[in-house]
Amino acid sequence: MKGTIIILLLAVLLISSCKNADKIPTEISDKEIDLRISRFDREFMEIAPNEFDLLKEKYPFLFAQQYSDSVWLAKQQDSLQLELYKEVEAEFPDFIEEAQELELLFKHITYYFPNYPLPWVITLISDVDYQNRVILTDSLLLIGLDNYLGEDHRFYGGMDRYIASGLEKENLISDVSSAFCKKLIKFPRDRMFLAQMMYYGKELYIKEKLMPWQSDALKIGYSETELLWAQENEEQIWRYFIERELLYSTDNKLAARFLDPAPFSKFGLELDNESPGRIGRFMGWQIVSSFMNNNEVSLVQLLDLPADEIFKRSKYKPRK
Repeated sequence: MKGTIIILLLAVLLISSCKNADKIPTEISDKEIDLRISRFDREFMEIAPNEFDLLKEKYPFLFAQQYSDSVWLAKQQDSLQLELYKEVEAEFPDFIEEAQELELLFKHITYYFPNYPLPWVITLISDVDYQNRVILTDSLLLIGLDNYLGEDHRFYGGMDRYIASGLEKENLISDVSSAFCKKLIKFPRDRMFLAQMMYYGKELYIKEKLMPWQSDALKIGYSETELLWAQENEEQIWRYFIERELLYSTDNKLAARFLDPAPFSKFGLELDNESPGRIGRFMGWQIVSSFMNNNEVSLVQLLDLPADEIFKRSKYKPRK
């Protein structure tokens, strides 16, 4: 019986892998890139004191000059750092799967945005700075691995659950993709709710193209149950926005209610506790998707299109 179950599970995984592979065009999967990935977290904790200068030469941008070597060497022996390192090593003993997914992500990025330079990917320990767990500059991608130990990890015990739920290793690629999108898409100066919805809608649509092997739930940071709720209630959400004339409103409270990270969205109705947070981002995603399906526009051209133009040309109709 056990053997049968294992065979069935392997069959399901094989089918799932084939479906995911089908989503990636060969011109992307076969693309050659040279992505440099370094485990600074491991190098820092394991280097001998007499070789410390070599580490500083390799990563000068990670060592503030106002601190002497003794401060850094003491950090190597700090009990909290040792515990963080132990937990990161347990969760990421080799980083092979993550490296493969990062490479696949950047194959997509360089395919759709060929002028974008590949960054040097560096993993580190950030003292659980979850708000800055991924930092992308023009030449560097810094990933704090201690922010991906699993939502139930004891390091996250004092956090709200809706925050901790995003600290799973499965979210790493999505977070990197979001960081890339934020470098491309300018946040609107326009305070109009629609403009902000379209900003997040662009981000999610681009993520859809950059990481097609990932689930839509991971792209937006929902559980599968939360995504299903959003899909099943799309028409009611849209009616709520239209009837209350929210799209062209400049009420700054709308972001906190429907766009910002939160345990749930704030309609002021009984269904609030059932809803996922950031429902306005989901709706923006649906509108941008409808626009792209109905217009011949590239991802690069999408970046600078005004929100109102996207909305008017989208022919958006919510699913029922």
